[in-house]
Amino acid sequence: MSTLTDPIFHDNDKAREHLEAIRWENGLYCPHCGNADETSIHKLQGKSHRPGLFQCNACRQHFTVTVGTVMERSKVPLAKWVLGFHLMAASKKGMSAHQLHRMLGVTYKTAWFMAHRIREAMKEDVASSGPLGGEGKIVEADETYIGKRETPAKLSRGRIATPTKSGKAGGAQKRVVIGLVERGGRTRMVHINHATRDTVREVLVRNVDRASVLHTDESRLYTITGKEFNGHRTVKHSAGEYVRRDAEAIVHSNTIENVFSVFKRGMVGVYQHCGEAHLHRYLAEFDFRYNRRTALKISDRERTDDAIRGASGKRLTYNQFENAGHA
Repeated sequence: MSTLTDPIFHDNDKAREHLEAIRWENGLYCPHCGNADETSIHKLQGKSHRPGLFQCNACRQHFTVTVGTVMERSKVPLAKWVLGFHLMAASKKGMSAHQLHRMLGVTYKTAWFMAHRIREAMKEDVASSGPLGGEGKIVEADETYIGKRETPAKLSRGRIATPTKSGKAGGAQKRVVIGLVERGGRTRMVHINHATRDTVREVLVRNVDRASVLHTDESRLYTITGKEFNGHRTVKHSAGEYVRRDAEAIVHSNTIENVFSVFKRGMVGVYQHCGEAHLHRYLAEFDFRYNRRTALKISDRERTDDAIRGASGKRLTYNQFENAGHA
């Protein structure tokens, strides 16, 4: 079990060794040219070279363990990076930039940027992980609405949606998230601009194996698309039906609603505000932790190491946020 007294969280040399062991667990390679011949890669030592510096004789480039990762060109000490990864991976409902700023002893701006880069490392590679479900598997689908859209959706006649009588934002004024979860397995949440049969169908067919059995509520968003899957079973929430026992399965969408519950508690209680341009990274963060949850016998240390593995091959620069705004 990982504890905050572990040297990798306080000693930069230990942190660097830990990062190297994770990134190059299958052998050292050059992030510039891809050279994996360790006999042509040399570690540069001595007072004239910074710790952890390598030279690739194939391309004559220098590199460290952070080159080609979300940590590249960061001046934050490596021990603080490892601790930041751990805090983000171990906190079930997330950790705010203000909390990271206090715990890591860095400025708020630095903590905010670190948190987004760690979320980028947590993003799933959908192309390699493949669709959810499959033959004999159940995938639950549902939609939820969160926050307020920065650009309210237009109604079919071109009118801008107005608030409800209570003064709260109506569905067309909120951000839409489609949630999918393979029962007993992975989840995947996707932000879409507006919930229609076509937009929901696009999310489903891209992310769910059509051999799966789909479980949803009675929403008309799923009635037509559900026919494209191996089966489509629904529960009627409006009639007070939340679980139904059929001969083949227990029909419900409670699993994805539990995923939404953790996500919303984190967004409201921890983050409080999220710019719409960055919502996809917050979704990736919650997906990452759920897919490596304690119930699957994955420890905080293993979850942290997985996040660090995901940092390789990704970059996120501050300039990418200039037009997106902060959150």
